[in-house]
Amino acid sequence: MSYDAISSKPRRGFTGKVLRRGPLEALATTIIAIGVVMLMQPFSLALYSWSFATTLVGTVMFIIVSKVRE
Repeated sequence: MSYDAISSKPRRGFTGKVLRRGPLEALATTIIAIGVVMLMQPFSLALYSWSFATTLVGTVMFIIVSKVRE
């Protein structure tokens, strides 16, 4: 993180703006919700068979992201 010479506030780069806890937790929660919807829908066997993997990826992502600083 670099510092701005005038205001002496830490300046965030592109990765500092993208890799923040709030948006990544929201993305992980959305992936979990998509996996649950895929699990409960009665129309497509392919969606049903990928639902556990999708929910698992969202859960692992949420666990990892919850360790990231804000």
